[in-house]
Amino acid sequence: MRLDWVPALERPDLLAPSVLAALEGMQQRASAVEVAEIDPDLADTAVLVETSGMDMEDMANCIVISGRRAGEERVCAALVLGTTRADVNTAVRKRLDVRKCSFMPMDDAVGRTGMEYGGITPVGLPADWPVLVDSRVVERDRIVIGSGVRRSKLRLPGATAAELPGAEVVAGLAVPV
Repeated sequence: MRLDWVPALERPDLLAPSVLAALEGMQQRASAVEVAEIDPDLADTAVLVETSGMDMEDMANCIVISGRRAGEERVCAALVLGTTRADVNTAVRKRLDVRKCSFMPMDDAVGRTGMEYGGITPVGLPADWPVLVDSRVVERDRIVIGSGVRRSKLRLPGATAAELPGAEVVAGLAVPV
């Protein structure tokens, strides 16, 4: 299966509302972001790689993580390559400055991001959430990430992930799978 990539702003129907708004706010950087329609059943990274022939090294997953300190919830998103997994118990926990953190429950993540499960992306997240980007992500020429909906994917230069609102590049954020 071959994906047909087009400039993302030409297909707003393939973007979650918050993703569209974020891209519109990116001005000229948005021109480097493309979108491709996919079968929603292929939204899972491993399935998409298997059916499309794309390289797992070019896939990036966005996960939402939360923890508490002194009764205050602390939330962030982590963007890591498909060949790695976020080091939630060390790197993310230290960045959030909490004793314990974990993946946000699916219903909460979907409700609070306004995005579909399987399509959550670092583009268009709540403004007060840090977006931790593993340093390996920015080294990739292009990465494929969610679009906020299951029926499409975004493709953009890896370096653009470091320019997203709230983005912080973190060496060692992820470990190889």
